[in-house]
Amino acid sequence: MERIHWQELPKGTVILIGVNVVFFLYVMYAGSFSDSRFMLQAGVLYPPSIWEEHEFYRLITAMFLHFGPEHLFFNMLLLYFLGSLLEKTFGSLLFLFIYLFSGLIGNVVSLIYYSVGDINVLSAGASGAVFGLVGVVAYMVFANRGYFEGISSRRIILMIVFSLYSGFTGGGVNNTAHVAGLLAGALCGMIFYRERNRGSKGRY
Repeated sequence: MERIHWQELPKGTVILIGVNVVFFLYVMYAGSFSDSRFMLQAGVLYPPSIWEEHEFYRLITAMFLHFGPEHLFFNMLLLYFLGSLLEKTFGSLLFLFIYLFSGLIGNVVSLIYYSVGDINVLSAGASGAVFGLVGVVAYMVFANRGYFEGISSRRIILMIVFSLYSGFTGGGVNNTAHVAGLLAGALCGMIFYRERNRGSKGRY
């Protein structure tokens, strides 16, 4: 049985999963996922706290908080598989930027949407950032004529449609963050993947 060495692991992806798990363990042992007051104190997204108390850090901390083990598990599963692929393509630092940028855009758009609609709900999760990774992969698949690293255009379309459909038909899901994160990731793909390919041309 072959051993996996630290050098072979996608370091940025592992670090992100580790941070999410640490936040999860903190909530599990210090409070409760179902305790709205505790989750608010932990740093979830909540429009009044941001606008009235100027707690803008919530736009970041909300990315690493989850409402239960199932919520965490599915996000981390997608993060590992997509993150491993993208980190190999872009490198750890650029991958981390794409992830955080997508998650931040998802939360900012959610904040604006909730504020305009006067909707004061608690929101948290890595889904906006993970959807950003989906957006990057989708762009790379289509940029490579429908196939990239074993992922076909049909498969990525089904993944997007199924994920969005599950969100819109289910309850308590921040669909705004999903869509905004997806579009932010696609934009990152257009910028960084195109630039990466352009920079590789003419090198021998």
